[in-house]
Formats: sequence, structure tokens, C-alpha cells
Amino acid sequence: MTPPPPGRGRRPGRSKARTDGLGGDQIEGRRAVRELLVARRRRVKDLWVSDTVDPDHPVVAEILALAEQQRVPLRRVGRGRLEAEARSDAPQGVLAHAEALPEADLGHLVQRHGPGTAPPFLLVLDGITDPQNLGALLRTAECAGATGVVLGRHRAVHVTPTVAKAAAGAIEYVPMALASGIPAAMQTLAAAGVWTVGLDGGAEQSLFGLELATEAVALVLGAEGAGLSRLVRDRCDVLAAIPQLGALSSLNVSAAAAVACFEVSRRRLG
Repeated sequence: MTPPPPGRGRRPGRSKARTDGLGGDQIEGRRAVRELLVARRRRVKDLWVSDTVDPDHPVVAEILALAEQQRVPLRRVGRGRLEAEARSDAPQGVLAHAEALPEADLGHLVQRHGPGTAPPFLLVLDGITDPQNLGALLRTAECAGATGVVLGRHRAVHVTPTVAKAAAGAIEYVPMALASGIPAAMQTLAAAGVWTVGLDGGAEQSLFGLELATEAVALVLGAEGAGLSRLVRDRCDVLAAIPQLGALSSLNVSAAAAVACFEVSRRRLG
């Protein structure tokens, strides 16, 4: 059987996890494409815009102007052609192809960068496989001032078009490192003096009493449903829980990350 051409035969939102790099070479959605062009972090190969999109819509107009300024080749295509190329649920009539995201070096992420700068504030993601969750996590990390994210190279989702869209442009600003194994990455963090705090619903320590937040710190979040793996949990310096008052037993990982990230930010802001 002849394989389908790129973009065809895929179920929206079910982009396959990559293991050869971060990904991020196809960006979909208006906010994500806008930030790709604004950041100018990597070369944009082309921009696709559906012929059903209103060119006078403020965000679309800005995208078109930025693309023209940067001499990005523009392809106006039919809605069906664009949706066949898209790999997210709702590309909003806009997508771009770009160079893949550069991988950050973990050794660089654990360093302070100049006098008076804040200590590292990292997210370490242990086996996150849902693209929507990863996108939401990256968006939260950027908004909360995290200085980097560590992902597993294997058995974890990387930056698919669905992730990029859910992140709403955060992938252009948050450095991401790929680790061959999360436990080994945690050893690197420990050697650099970075405290690792694992979020665990069964922990006795409350996240809201976490005095380590003003130090070099990494929040460690486990996979959807399974939580932290045993080896990762054992290597955390501290396990902390988010106090909950309702009947449900836990928060979604991206919601828990939002609470935890902004608790770190709150303490750092004083």
C-alpha cells in the first residue's frame, strides 16, 4: 500500500511522538504562527493561509505583514488543502513550516546567567504523552517565568503541531532540553545544586509551605494517570502535594503544574 502524503491519513490531534529531536517544524494556529514570526528564533520556510480566512482579521493581518517583512514565501490554498496538511484539530486557516526547534543543553539550563539573575526554575516532565497537556505545560512554564523544561527523549511526546498550537507560541521562548533518561537528568540537576521537587498527591509536605521555591529548583511532574515513576520519585529531594478540598482525588497534570509554577513565582516575587 502506498503511504499517504504528508498531512493525509492522520487523525487530528493524534500526532505521533518523536524521538529524533524536539520537533516543532510545523506550526499551526494563529497565535502560534504569530509568535513564530515575532520571535525570529528560527527560519520560517513558508506560510500557508486558507483562502477562506479574512485577511483583515487583526491577527491574520499581523501574520501576513510579518511574513512579508521577513520574505517568507506565502501560499494561499483552499481550506481542504490546508486541513489535509494540518495535524491539529483546528489550525484556524494558518500554518507554517519552519526549522525544527533547537535543543537546549541541560548543563546550560542549570546555570545562573549573570549577576543579579534569578536562580534556575525548571520543569522536569516524566513521561508526559498527551500533546494537549504538554502544550498547556509549556504555556504555563513561559507565563510563570520558568527558565527551562526537561523532556525525556523516549516514551514522551515532543513538539507536535498539536503541542505547538496548545502552547500558543510558548515554544519559541522556553528552552527545552531532551534527556536520555529523566533519572539521569535529575542526577545532573543535583550535581549542579538544583533542588528537585516532585508533585505527588500522597506527599505529606504541602506545596504551599515550600521554602525551596526561591532557590535553584526544578518541579518534577509525572505522567498522566501514572504520576511519577518509582525511580524518579526516589530521586526527588522533596515530594510535595497540592492541598485539595473537594471530592475529586487529583488534578490534571497541566492544572497541577499551573498551581505549582505560580506558587514558585509568587514566592520569588516576595
